[in-house]
Amino acid sequence: MTGSPDHKQEDGGDRNTVIRLQSYLHGGTSSLLSALPTLFVFPVYKTIFRQQIHNTSVHHTVGQLYKEGPVKLYRGVVPPLLMRTLNGTLLFGLQDTLLRHLSLSTHNATSAAALPALAGFGAGMVEAVVFTPFERVQNVLQNGQNDRHLPSLRSVLMRLKVQRISQGYYRAFLPIAVRNTLGSSLYFGLKGPVCVLVAGRGLSPMGSSFVSGTLTSMAISLTLYPLSVLVANMQAQVGGEAKGVMTCWSALWKSRNHSVALLYRGGTLVILRSCITWGITTAIYDRQQQQSS
Repeated sequence: MTGSPDHKQEDGGDRNTVIRLQSYLHGGTSSLLSALPTLFVFPVYKTIFRQQIHNTSVHHTVGQLYKEGPVKLYRGVVPPLLMRTLNGTLLFGLQDTLLRHLSLSTHNATSAAALPALAGFGAGMVEAVVFTPFERVQNVLQNGQNDRHLPSLRSVLMRLKVQRISQGYYRAFLPIAVRNTLGSSLYFGLKGPVCVLVAGRGLSPMGSSFVSGTLTSMAISLTLYPLSVLVANMQAQVGGEAKGVMTCWSALWKSRNHSVALLYRGGTLVILRSCITWGITTAIYDRQQQQSS
């Protein structure tokens, strides 16, 4: 027997809800799977971080980490693993939700092409609000200078808790917000067109997604790398004099002898990390989306 229009409308609403929830699930799953290699590449990530805050060469940084030993090498690995999984769930799911809402309110072909980037911008802002505390804790833990007076995750959390919010958990929120909104906007705006372009070269759909995610994230990482260096330097310490973003940037630029090359120390390693994580994430996410559509 044919259902009433109200029942049909309810069924359609349920299906739409399931479709919207799938993007959150797929984002979390793809990020979780791509986060597993983080255990292997975390030493690379930590090397980048040390270069960012100490302005040292790769050789010197690796030697420093080697002397600290394998136990301290993986100090701070929990926040990025947790953050990576939750980040993918929120970023992909929220971007898809915003995109669906924006698509209903526009009928212009030109503006419709920019909607993925616009939705990515909104998702990036929410991402910054949610995950700045994670990044703050991670950067404090990875700074070897904090090992003695902040020896554990609990000690870091307790110390940040008593700080003013702008100097505690949300230290460097402004540059993080700029980096995340621009990065997410560029990622979601470019990955589709790049994937189509790569697919035209004869690659499989999953291969095209992997290459698209890799190239897009590589370009974004290198473009926004100075902001990541600024964030790392602002968040690595706890306490001390409260300095604004421009003051911190001036101090950072001066410490790098006004050299772009020194500012980009560790930038080549960002390419490796992007290839592993965002390439895998994009390929798995697109694959899941295609299977469920």
